[in-house]
Amino acid sequence: MSRVVVVGSLNMDLLVHTERRPSGGETVAGSDLLLGPGGKSANQAVAAARLGAHVTMIGAVGRDVFGQRLRAFVDAEGIDTDGITTIDDVATGTAVIIVDDEGENSIVVSSGANARVTGEWVEARRSMFDAASVVVLCLEIPLDGVLAAARAGHAAGATVILNLSPYIEVPDELLMLTDVLLVNEHECRAAVGADLPWDEAAVVLVGNGVGRAIVTLGARGSVVLDATSVTEITSIQVAVADTTGCGDAYTGTIAAGLARGLGLVDAAHAASRVSAAAATRVGASASYPSSADATRLAWGDRRG
Repeated sequence: MSRVVVVGSLNMDLLVHTERRPSGGETVAGSDLLLGPGGKSANQAVAAARLGAHVTMIGAVGRDVFGQRLRAFVDAEGIDTDGITTIDDVATGTAVIIVDDEGENSIVVSSGANARVTGEWVEARRSMFDAASVVVLCLEIPLDGVLAAARAGHAAGATVILNLSPYIEVPDELLMLTDVLLVNEHECRAAVGADLPWDEAAVVLVGNGVGRAIVTLGARGSVVLDATSVTEITSIQVAVADTTGCGDAYTGTIAAGLARGLGLVDAAHAASRVSAAAATRVGASASYPSSADATRLAWGDRRG
């Protein structure tokens, strides 16, 4: 496989299960607190690595216990951690996650060290993008850091994947640098400014400079959009335990599939299978299938 560079967030997830998520001002009883590695970018890197991609992670953690655990976890996945910086005067990013009996979640993120991954910080690591075939980005770091990484990936000739999450309005330049935009249904609606049929949404996105897009629809599957076609990707029906991190499993599989040389539609079919498997277990990257199981689900064999 070719090289995948993931730029972005590393968080420690603090997860509690409840029968139902609380309303404003309400207190509900929860399960024991579970700690697990997370952050959208770290999750995406793990998913890609378990599928055989050669992954470099670029990001930051604090000099605390959470940072030590995250670095050790990512390193144990076989991911190149030379791009992960430990910063003295800030805490590692955290995410507080509430999961209800339906497997749906609510998440509050504290950026911590992730906020230090600025444009200047990324630019200083520009050489780490050399020979990358795929660069994966999300919006859990400062926008100027995302833009600098997109520029570096584009200059290296890589396919730039932007997971437009958590959603914010982004500059036109970033969309122009994006080869594959990955959004959920709500993010797509915000990006195009209306609830449009998929073919019309594709026209708007392409008009904004995006090469191709994937819209994930939860249990209803996903759609791959380009200027001339809409391809529906069938969902895999499973008993859902927790949807945390499923979108990141999907994104990481797309990255690994493109690095493997698959077309976007074939990569999306593989991503549907891997992300469905992640939904059957609790946690973010901790819920992802093992390397052997993920490879079997995604590619149907055990080759890298």
